[in-house]
Amino acid sequence: MRALKFLLQSQLKRSKVIDPVGGFSLIELLVAMILAVLVIAPLMGFMISVMNTDRQEQAKVSSEQEIQVALDYIARDLQQAIYIYDSAGIDAIRNELPSSTSTDRVPVLVFWKRELINQAITITGSEKDDTYVYSLVAYYLIKDSNTNWSNAARITRWQIRDGVASAGGVSCTGYTGKYVSGYCPSDGFALFSLDGAGTIHEKMNAWKRLSQYTTKDANGTNVVTDVNYSATPVVLVDYIDQTTTGAPAKTACTASTLVAPNTANFNTRTTFNMTSFYACVDRVNTTAQIFIRGNAIARLQNNNLNYAANRSAYFPTASIRVQGRGYLFTQ
Repeated sequence: MRALKFLLQSQLKRSKVIDPVGGFSLIELLVAMILAVLVIAPLMGFMISVMNTDRQEQAKVSSEQEIQVALDYIARDLQQAIYIYDSAGIDAIRNELPSSTSTDRVPVLVFWKRELINQAITITGSEKDDTYVYSLVAYYLIKDSNTNWSNAARITRWQIRDGVASAGGVSCTGYTGKYVSGYCPSDGFALFSLDGAGTIHEKMNAWKRLSQYTTKDANGTNVVTDVNYSATPVVLVDYIDQTTTGAPAKTACTASTLVAPNTANFNTRTTFNMTSFYACVDRVNTTAQIFIRGNAIARLQNNNLNYAANRSAYFPTASIRVQGRGYLFTQ
């Protein structure tokens, strides 16, 4: 009984003791927060710096790759060239090209080529053969306010081509010949003429597009219809340097070549003053060296995009020299 009484008394005394509540004081919390800020802030800054550096490097790499791809595409295009216009030639036919009065674009590379048309001519039954047609190609440097593209400049490609002639073909509006169905000439297309006296260059510089054609109405009266180009330029590459002053100058061409464009008729265009896309053209040997300079900064921000020597790494430059495989002959 004594032992039981002792245990009960001890238990009653222990039940009356209030256990203290554990926790952190306000000072301890403040100290912990300060330590956390001192540790986390530098880590966050380091992570942000790493992410920004990676973003900048990705912009540079993307610009370099896109410029090289664009040059390769132009090179393959030029390999089919039979005649390349130099600066004097572009000036001679500039009013025949689209957007001849626009101040936000300038034609840089203009040439004629033989283009392969696959499986266009019917031989017998379902058998078809390939053929070639002549095409006029123009590469433009454009800098406008189109929000679908960057605030830098861009390079576009425009093309018109002849139709696939066929004695038993269909009629095409504006043309007297017959053509394979589905292969009519592009609106406004006219083939160059090598007839008559003069050099090849004089004859090519005299090229005129099809601006209108004549038909007869029910009463036999001549009706003149104006022709507009329906072919639209296709963007080849964006993020081309748009700097007009302070950028690297154009490379001096050799005595046998002329830089294109390089004529007073384009001086009123803002794009003419840009040095990010131009070519040294040797029309005698159907050869051109093309220069392109990109603008990676335009991938990172929307303002302060102009070239500066201390950030030239953001303006990758590349060039390529190409000779056309075709040729023209005239007496």
